[in-house]
Amino acid sequence: MSVEIVRESGDDLLEAINALVPQLSSSTPPLAAEDLNGLLSQQGTVLFVYRDEESGAVLGMLTLATFDIPTGKRAWIEDVVVDGAARGQGAGYKLVEAAVQHALALGCKTVDLTSRPSRETANRLYRRAGFQLRETNVYRYVG
Repeated sequence: MSVEIVRESGDDLLEAINALVPQLSSSTPPLAAEDLNGLLSQQGTVLFVYRDEESGAVLGMLTLATFDIPTGKRAWIEDVVVDGAARGQGAGYKLVEAAVQHALALGCKTVDLTSRPSRETANRLYRRAGFQLRETNVYRYVG
């Protein structure tokens, strides 16, 4: 199993992402090819995938967003998902580890993420990967 940064789109990748997204969010519609191309071309956004080395199948993904603000370069991890059939094999940990190392190599001072308390397995993974629970409020504006 290996983690890689996605540089180019393709039908197989689009199909794999569209199979993973419903395992993360039931309300998100499937991506179109132009959506994936737009994601991959964004400055400061990196898509990591976890592949089965034998078949090449994408079994997980994670998005890392990096940005500069007055207090320094920061990173945010979003959309971490591992296929149900591949969970418990270290894919999530390897994705998170690769994203953190990439962010640090870019000079990011911090890497943040959020996870619902009900996602107990994910929360254990993040603590095991070195993340510390922050006492803060997260607000969302939906327009």
